[in-house]
Amino acid sequence: MNIVGLEERIGYTFKNKSLLHTALTHSSYSNEVKVKNRAVASNERLEFLGDSVLSLVVSEYLFEHYPDYPEGELTRMRAEVVCERALSKNAREIGLGKYLYLGHGEEQNNGRERKSILADAFEALIAAIYLDGGRMGKNHVRKFLLPLITPELKNMEIHGKTKDYKTALQQLVQQAGGEILEYAVIDESGPDHMKVFTVEARLNSNVIGVGEGNTKREAEQKAAKVALSLFGE
Repeated sequence: MNIVGLEERIGYTFKNKSLLHTALTHSSYSNEVKVKNRAVASNERLEFLGDSVLSLVVSEYLFEHYPDYPEGELTRMRAEVVCERALSKNAREIGLGKYLYLGHGEEQNNGRERKSILADAFEALIAAIYLDGGRMGKNHVRKFLLPLITPELKNMEIHGKTKDYKTALQQLVQQAGGEILEYAVIDESGPDHMKVFTVEARLNSNVIGVGEGNTKREAEQKAAKVALSLFGE
């Protein structure tokens, strides 16, 4: 397999090509060749490391570029760009799927398009870059990763998906001091797979916002949003 094309896509040339080959090797392929008495490592260990490197690089970026955001909001933003959906999307952008080493079964089952396989391979690729780069490994990861995730973060800002209304309301209430903010589920309807929760945001037992959602968290966020509008926020 010609991996030069992948190196060109990611803007990084590996000194140790075996690291890249391992990052591209799915366990299904590794298991098949082991049957033929050839030891080939899968990308699972690299995936483990890549998960942590990914989280660190994204966390540092968010901490540096969103100085006014509270911890809860930074955590939600990070979750959006390190989830399987986002990682598999990034993998598709660089054409990672066509470079993977897959076992016969995964190949037949369209494994090159499976989100879980693509996301895992993307994390393994990050670890491979990190290890190959030595002392500059994290910088190489940042150079490769940040152009892929920053558009997603900007899109979240534009569409208001980064707003943590509960945290914002709590901070507003704390400024007054002595106030008690709580959330109460007042109604629960619909079948188990499509529950609708109605939640009241209460300040000193007074209802200041009501919200509905398919989860309690979503309903609480909507109730907090309504409450913030009362305070002109």
